[in-house]
Amino acid sequence: MLEGLFQQSIEASERRQRHISESNLVDKITGMTAPLDVYQHLASAKHIKLIAEIKRASPSKGHLAVIPDAGLQAKLYEDSGAHAISILTEESGFAGSLDDLYAARRAVAIPLLRKDFISTEYQILEARAAGADFVLLILAWLSPQRYAELLKFAEELGMGVLTETHSLSEIETANRFGARLIGINTRNLDTFATDIGLFETMASALSAGAIKVAESSVKSVDDVKRYREAGADVVLVGEALVIGKPDALIPQFTSV
Repeated sequence: MLEGLFQQSIEASERRQRHISESNLVDKITGMTAPLDVYQHLASAKHIKLIAEIKRASPSKGHLAVIPDAGLQAKLYEDSGAHAISILTEESGFAGSLDDLYAARRAVAIPLLRKDFISTEYQILEARAAGADFVLLILAWLSPQRYAELLKFAEELGMGVLTETHSLSEIETANRFGARLIGINTRNLDTFATDIGLFETMASALSAGAIKVAESSVKSVDDVKRYREAGADVVLVGEALVIGKPDALIPQFTSV
């Protein structure tokens, strides 16, 4: 499953690159204001912080929600107290689009994450040109060397990186390269099953200086409390918000 998602994401970016060159993206980025400092926005605080996700579908569950305007959804998240917003831009399994990222950037003033299956510098340039302040890099797929190259490239653009891990060996890689924002995704990317206990088991291995992000498995405020008690600084929530009421749930989650 993971291999297919990365391949489809690469093919989609290659199709776009036939119309928008890397130099076109660089020119656009040069004229933009600097990215927002996601590390400052998501730094550890008295209460847990929240990355709210715009997610229309998933490969495991199919259609989740009708979201006709990503900008309006992003604004709802911001107004409800989200600290950052994740935009799923992958097309085939998640029904996302870079257009969603552009729309969200026009609508909100908090950091935006391009959440996709990123493995090339061109995809990072696309993310920045569309208004993203940070990108997701998934260590379950990227080799340590490739991860380090992409991390450096993003940082040179002034962007942040959310490094996603699923195992202790991946956490060791993230720590070794000085990742500042490290997520433990409690969703198995092969089976898409979730296990909230994975964060509780592995969080102590995360670098003491890193911002610790719990990804997936949140259905209620009790799940957020479990993550917080295990050391999470930030929780990333998608499905619960798109099928529920963000204006009610986000204040509950961020009060933990």
